[in-house]
Amino acid sequence: MTAPVFVLDPLVVPGFSGGEVVLDGPEGRHAVSVKRLQPGEDVILTDGRGRWIEGVVRAAEGKDRLVVTDLESVREEPLPQPRITVVQALPKGDRGEVAVETMTEVGVDVIVPWQAARCITQWKGDRGLKSLAKWRGTAREAGKQSRRVRFPEVADAATTRQVAALLAKADLAAVLHSDFAHGSEPLAEVPLPAEGEIVLVVGPEGGVARDEVALFEEAGAKAYTLGPSVMRTSTAGTAAAALLLGRTGRWS
Repeated sequence: MTAPVFVLDPLVVPGFSGGEVVLDGPEGRHAVSVKRLQPGEDVILTDGRGRWIEGVVRAAEGKDRLVVTDLESVREEPLPQPRITVVQALPKGDRGEVAVETMTEVGVDVIVPWQAARCITQWKGDRGLKSLAKWRGTAREAGKQSRRVRFPEVADAATTRQVAALLAKADLAAVLHSDFAHGSEPLAEVPLPAEGEIVLVVGPEGGVARDEVALFEEAGAKAYTLGPSVMRTSTAGTAAAALLLGRTGRWS
């Protein structure tokens, strides 16, 4: 298993000499009081945008101060290809955070919240800002837990027309649509690009509305099914992303 991951942003701090850094604040508290790291244990420090350093714990001081030494040079993880963006319709309750957490764990690169026509949940005003902050916080914590050094970007909430514009630019634009009479093809059989951008749209519990499907198809997207059963919106994005990640070779 790889070493535990902690966020240090900016990764190179003032006074950094390449030999030692101090992790304090919430990250230091988590390392010292929750993970209970001890001298001699390996850790990875990252900015969450692909840059990272590996080091060794020299000391754990108090409740929130971790001294890391024997630091190697800063490395950068290449951008994955093809990149996978999931447009996630807003689920009810905490299912949005569940979807973000599991999509982060499997390796999704970008998550776009979508206010679909059939969404019961509405992101408006302060509530919308708080919900977006929760999604971003969830992606950060899940990124650390799954030991990623490039956390997924959680974009601002998008309208249906903004989603259509995103689909128009994609190398593969796919809409999960469980209306089997629509003529949807199996996602497991679609030819995949070796690089570029895959954009996958996951609708709400009530499904993607007909006018939304029509608009997305005008933008170049096609409708696909994810097997014979109908999944919940908080599950479908993770399952579809895992399928694509395996087929593209990113899990190899």
